[in-house]
Amino acid sequence: MIRSLRGRLFLGLTAIIILTGATGGLLVYRWAFREAAELQDSVLIQLASLAQNGSFSSGRPLLGVEEDTDVWLIELGATPRGPADDRQLFGLKDGLQVVMRKGQPIRLLLRTRPDGSRFAVAQPTAVRDDTAREMAFRTLLPISALIPCLMLVTAIVVAHSLRPMVRLAGNLDARRADDLTPLPQAGTPSELHPFIHSINGLLVRVGLLVDQQRRFVADAAHELRTPITALSLQAENLGSVDLPEEARGRVAALKQGMQRTKHLLEQLLALARYEAAPAERGEMPLIALDSAVKQVVADLLPQALDRGIDLGFQLVEPHMVRGEPVMLATMVRNLLDNALRLTPRAGRIDIGIYRQDEAAILQIEDTGPGIASPDLERIFEPFFRGSSPEGDGSGLGLSIVKRVVEGLAGEIALENITGSDRSGLRVTVRLPLAADRPNEVSGAA
Repeated sequence: MIRSLRGRLFLGLTAIIILTGATGGLLVYRWAFREAAELQDSVLIQLASLAQNGSFSSGRPLLGVEEDTDVWLIELGATPRGPADDRQLFGLKDGLQVVMRKGQPIRLLLRTRPDGSRFAVAQPTAVRDDTAREMAFRTLLPISALIPCLMLVTAIVVAHSLRPMVRLAGNLDARRADDLTPLPQAGTPSELHPFIHSINGLLVRVGLLVDQQRRFVADAAHELRTPITALSLQAENLGSVDLPEEARGRVAALKQGMQRTKHLLEQLLALARYEAAPAERGEMPLIALDSAVKQVVADLLPQALDRGIDLGFQLVEPHMVRGEPVMLATMVRNLLDNALRLTPRAGRIDIGIYRQDEAAILQIEDTGPGIASPDLERIFEPFFRGSSPEGDGSGLGLSIVKRVVEGLAGEIALENITGSDRSGLRVTVRLPLAADRPNEVSGAA
């Protein structure tokens, strides 16, 4: 069963063309065959008129007539004589008729001269039929050539007619997941308007549902932050209390859990703030990417030193990009947090900032275990921590990074570093370069 609308239209129209062409060809063939037969009869009549004066010799092909037509003049005389076949012909009436002569059917025209003598102009029906068929087939050639041309034109027309639907599908496929703007109806066929209207209605309902979920997440994270902070303070206060060793271990686990919950709430709030009202890229301020990254590195350097991790720059070039300072700093911090969490002690994290074509590149390489290949496709999904999660990550960091990069019209790619002497993860962020206008330059918050 063909599920393609294009295939159904093409096959349906092709079947109509072939059926119509076959029916028309059959009718044209029969008409051309009859016309060819009548034309050959008119030739016999004209030759008979010329034979009235007796200038043609009996029993021989007529002069001036092509030999392959096999037309003969038969003199029957004034009285029946000669072979039995000729005597039989003498008894027939004047006119066109088909008779048997010498064991084969012939088409002949009998005539009587004023002096009473009779003659016949004859032609074998097999020759006549061959000539008629040849002429009829020649008539069919234009139709036979027209059918493939019509099929090609049909395919082009069907493809052109469905092109607005293909463009509409391409428009939807090219959109970001959070782009819920209505589909335009201008320039689309009227048959698609009900479909577009339904899709736009669905987009509105989905937008309302997404907004409700965002508000719920933001409100829940905001409401939970106060009690979590209070619990964290209470847990910190327990550190000064003289407790048994077993209780101190439980308090340490409680602090770690509270810290992880607090980090999760901060990530949820950051995501909610960014999705609530993402700014247009052209309205964003200019930011020195190198300065923003240096500030985040300075904040995280004590944490790296505590773990003996060599955190530093391999290459730093000054480049300007457009973006919200808070979200850009959040993106860099999440990437470095992820690298610090996965890099073992005495490891290394190298940062590079440079230009490639018309993009500013931020590249971060660590010496951790990398990401399992099956997880690379899903690593940007919210709350996905991979098949072998390590540390106290929430699974939101890379998801926030992905959304920030997309909001800045950039791209991000992750790849594992494999080699005989090292392993790790390489993160490459491409951001469009912006013109350097000092009066608009902002630092990272």
